[in-house]
Amino acid sequence: MYCDGDSWWCYLPMSLNLNLNLRSIGSDPMERVVQLASENAVVIFSVSSCCMCHAAKRLFCGMGVNPTVYELDQDPRGKEIEKALSRLVGNSQTVPVVFIGGKLIGAMDRVMASHINGSLVPLLKEAGALWL
Repeated sequence: MYCDGDSWWCYLPMSLNLNLNLRSIGSDPMERVVQLASENAVVIFSVSSCCMCHAAKRLFCGMGVNPTVYELDQDPRGKEIEKALSRLVGNSQTVPVVFIGGKLIGAMDRVMASHINGSLVPLLKEAGALWL
């Protein structure tokens, strides 16, 4: 699905494919996070009811990026992944967590700081998520 600037659903939620991907990866949640994060240019680990997750998805869609979104609340092993993400990010707010080019960017505060200071667009270009 492509990202239409006027569209509410401008990203492709991967919750259906998440179960298939998780079965093919080892049982360690951190290993799963690393594998899933490295499979696409922009990956967002999200919870469907989270307003900050929605803001992160809209930010990337508004920039013309089509992120891969893993909705953790729609996966039976989502809580395990949330715990692994919490260890990576190092704070209590575990979602959204954004990876660009397989590299951890962080939670929404880091994403917004990167956007404001101008470093987000170069990261997206380097990862092949943005061609402008």
